[in-house]
Amino acid sequence: MDRADAKLSSLRLRILSALVMAPVALAAVWLGGPWLSALVLLAVAGMCWEWARLATGGGFGATGAMTVATGVISVGALLLGADLGVAFALALAGSTAVLAVAALTRAAEPLWAASGTLWIALGAAAFLYLALAGGRGTVLWLLAVVWATDIGAYAAGRSIGGPRLAPRLSPNKTWAGLVGGVASAALAGLIAARLGGGSGGVLALVSAGVAVVAQLGDLAESLAKRHFGVKDSSRLIPGHGGLLDRLDGLLAASVATGVAAMLLDNSYGPIHWQ
Repeated sequence: MDRADAKLSSLRLRILSALVMAPVALAAVWLGGPWLSALVLLAVAGMCWEWARLATGGGFGATGAMTVATGVISVGALLLGADLGVAFALALAGSTAVLAVAALTRAAEPLWAASGTLWIALGAAAFLYLALAGGRGTVLWLLAVVWATDIGAYAAGRSIGGPRLAPRLSPNKTWAGLVGGVASAALAGLIAARLGGGSGGVLALVSAGVAVVAQLGDLAESLAKRHFGVKDSSRLIPGHGGLLDRLDGLLAASVATGVAAMLLDNSYGPIHWQ
């Protein structure tokens, strides 16, 4: 199989995986309740498992157990009625414990192990908070913005090319891709506003800002993978790599949106959608 055929085969596998995963995610969001809660818990456990494996060089041990526990407890607190501030505090406490365990056992680089744990726990907790506080409309908007960002960035980067965005972190990302991702997210915001009855201009600007944050999350994971010398966070998803490879931008976008919603007391923007 030559290089062109290999790329085509990989693209087909990615599309098939996406056609399986997207309906499952959308169904869980639409049904809400225990379905969405179960999906978020499974996702955070899976991402924490991936991160622990990366940080420990393929092991797991006490560092891995603490990493998974931190993610699950942070998300579980919201399901038990805690607010986002409490969930964030638990994520910080758990990450501090990961730092201590990694340092004591010398099974992983403590700062990397702890920072990745914190990032995953905060992102998963913020995503679930948005679902609980804003309803399915808010989550569908957020997913649409992040997916539009990924698609727009990929299409613009491939078709236009040009200067690299951050060659030391991710050699395939370009400034054209960044602009394409932001423009696509803004368009998704306009469409969402039309469907939800909000202000198109405002939501387009918010969506564009979320797109920038999502791409920063993508770059952060690229930095981590380069540090650990791996191409993908795992092989859980055929053609896509791991959960972290697919959800890195969503984690960052969820934290930014969740913090904004909490500070504004859910009185602004897409958080009102039901």
